[in-house]
Amino acid sequence: MKKIIVANWKMNGSSESTKKWAQDFMLLIPEVPYGVEAVACPPAPLIPLLNYLMDSSEVKLGAQDCHAKPEGAFTGETSAELLKDIGCGYVIVGHSERRTYNSESNEIVSAKASSAIKSGLIPIICIGETKEQRDRGDTIKVINQQIDESLPKEAGIGNFILAYEPVWAIGSGNLPTMDEIKQVHDAIIARVSKSIAIETSKVYVLYGGSVKADNAGEILALSNVSGVLVGGASLNGQDFCKIILSAVS
Repeated sequence: MKKIIVANWKMNGSSESTKKWAQDFMLLIPEVPYGVEAVACPPAPLIPLLNYLMDSSEVKLGAQDCHAKPEGAFTGETSAELLKDIGCGYVIVGHSERRTYNSESNEIVSAKASSAIKSGLIPIICIGETKEQRDRGDTIKVINQQIDESLPKEAGIGNFILAYEPVWAIGSGNLPTMDEIKQVHDAIIARVSKSIAIETSKVYVLYGGSVKADNAGEILALSNVSGVLVGGASLNGQDFCKIILSAVS
């Protein structure tokens, strides 16, 4: 199973910073190491530029969101089909920031993931508990509900990825213990395997939430962690390269 390393730039970046990011990346990693899939998800307007700059590399492109419909009168939205057309292979759906700030429900996330799969994209479906839910001991309960309601009926072997991002850890510098990450990932894998009847070894689950160059190696060494979804640390091309290299060190 490949380790999948995903950069989520969120609402950051410019034409100049994107050029610098690409230069740093190509200098440090002219070839993505064997056994690693590197994915960059910049803001939508920067996707074509990054696609052009990284054309000679093996870095895959992704988007940070898509609409559930393939087309229509949805001002300001972007369809999964258009993202595929401009070079994307992945799309993040259901990130906690969109669930919070855009009131996206599990049902909306499922519809977006469905559209992505139908368009030939691999949705990276984010799930995770808040601090309050964790403090109540409801982590697994919340995770299971999100899985049951966010996975579309089209979900099958190799056409989707889950990303466990404890909401309380994102951007906070705080991190669950390695045992906690392992326990939650085990629970996710078991639930998905039971829900859509696929082998546990075929379930891809990334970890996200304050992933940095100095902790990525330990996280990626966990047997049930398929990769990482990196936020702030991915904005620096050199730091992102270090995270990629930690997957094979």
